[in-house]
Amino acid sequence: MTSLKDTVAFVTGASSGIGAACAEAFARAGSHLILAARRRERLADLAERLAAEHGVRCHTLGLDVRDRDAVNAAVAALPPAWQAIDVLVNNAGLSRGLDKVQTGDDADWNEMIDTNIKGLLWMSRAVLPGMIARDRGHVINIGSIAGRQVYPGGNVYCATKYAVRALSQGLRLDLLGTRVRCSTVDPGMVETEFSEVRFHGDNERAAQVYRQFPPLSAADVADAVLYCATRPPHVAIAELVIMPQDQAAAYASFPRGVD
Repeated sequence: MTSLKDTVAFVTGASSGIGAACAEAFARAGSHLILAARRRERLADLAERLAAEHGVRCHTLGLDVRDRDAVNAAVAALPPAWQAIDVLVNNAGLSRGLDKVQTGDDADWNEMIDTNIKGLLWMSRAVLPGMIARDRGHVINIGSIAGRQVYPGGNVYCATKYAVRALSQGLRLDLLGTRVRCSTVDPGMVETEFSEVRFHGDNERAAQVYRQFPPLSAADVADAVLYCATRPPHVAIAELVIMPQDQAAAYASFPRGVD
């Protein structure tokens, strides 16, 4: 098992959900944290709490990963103590709507494509040269079961997560001969703000999603991410799929209900 004590972990989309849970997991493991998201106030509160509870240092960035120039500027301007990034968790992502292609909203499509695909590319492109130069590092991309199985209404979101899987496979080829690793963690249903975002703030509709069966928690996914990051240097977890017990596929589940 590789120790993460005093390493630097960079987590995007860190203000809530899986990103915040990953920050918590890495802080418990002793990593110092670069936390990036658009919601600065949430980041500040999270950083303050993690520093107090775990004795780690935190550097926060108000950042929209869709903005390539902002990503490049933020990474280039990191203070010296934060420049040697050991782990990049490409978590920032979202889904919008469940419309069929023939009735879909192009603004929703652009937001998903720009965040889930381009944002991951901009972050990886900015951070990877430093990892390669140091000959160490790990990129962990948060994918989805939607990147393996298409479900009704998932069309464009699923396409973006298929792209994440393909880019991760391509990156593993690109990194051959280096000691930089790339993993993807693909969860099934996770109870976060995901559905609230998908349904544009319709909280009641979002809540119904998680009443079918006990879903994963953000902490469950963060635990899988931490597992990938703590393997011995000669071990690479290429892909890890994590599902709720009552979900056998993106479109197949047992309606047990949630107490």
